[in-house]
Amino acid sequence: MPERRNILITGASSGLGAQLAREFAARGRNLALCARRLDRLEQLRAELLAAHPGITVSIAQLDVNEHARVFTVFREFAEELGGLDRVVVNAGLGKGQPIGSGRFDANAQTATTNFIAVLAQCEAAMEIFRAHDAGHLVVVSSMSALRGMPGNRTAYAASKAGAATLAEGIRADTLRTPIAVTTLFPGFIATDMTAAGGRAPLQVSTEKGVRAMVRAIERESATAKVPAWPWVPIGLALRWLPLRMVAAISG
Repeated sequence: MPERRNILITGASSGLGAQLAREFAARGRNLALCARRLDRLEQLRAELLAAHPGITVSIAQLDVNEHARVFTVFREFAEELGGLDRVVVNAGLGKGQPIGSGRFDANAQTATTNFIAVLAQCEAAMEIFRAHDAGHLVVVSSMSALRGMPGNRTAYAASKAGAATLAEGIRADTLRTPIAVTTLFPGFIATDMTAAGGRAPLQVSTEKGVRAMVRAIERESATAKVPAWPWVPIGLALRWLPLRMVAAISG
């Protein structure tokens, strides 16, 4: 398995993206980090270079809903680093409201960011990988993608299911090529986004959750539920439980 030296991470200014950057920096990888908040990226770059002076850290401001700019930023990163070996499509949005509650705006924003913007990122990454017949695409989905979810999670779960299906389709298209595709299904991992809702049952720290994500990424697994315990058995249960039970335990 080739070493993926140059790694691009979207949504890298906080949460899972920032911690992924720390984990890969500790492994000596060069990083291309993008997010909406440039000031946070500048702070993170200073932190990473102070701890790991031998790596390169490039940053760029990017709102992934500005689709044309996604392509521009990815190409500029590839030129600056001399190529991209891995792209982690991590940027996402967690807000949503029950369907029919008058908040189409929130649900549309969630669907747009978590699927249409993911499509743009995958397109931009795959253009680069196809040109070099090499690369590793990583799409961060969610355990919520495994079933329809009630309440505030309905649009979020559907958008993450769409992202997972998109990644699987790209994987089907690249099975006979050197390009690898990984879909991650994180369980409850503490982030800035989840903090507003309070601590969820079975939630793990950002550090523990991201270490599990990185292990799966480095193995280049086709899919991975992370952390494996307890989310692998929970994932199996979610597939087969009656919907009324899924709604009761996730509502």
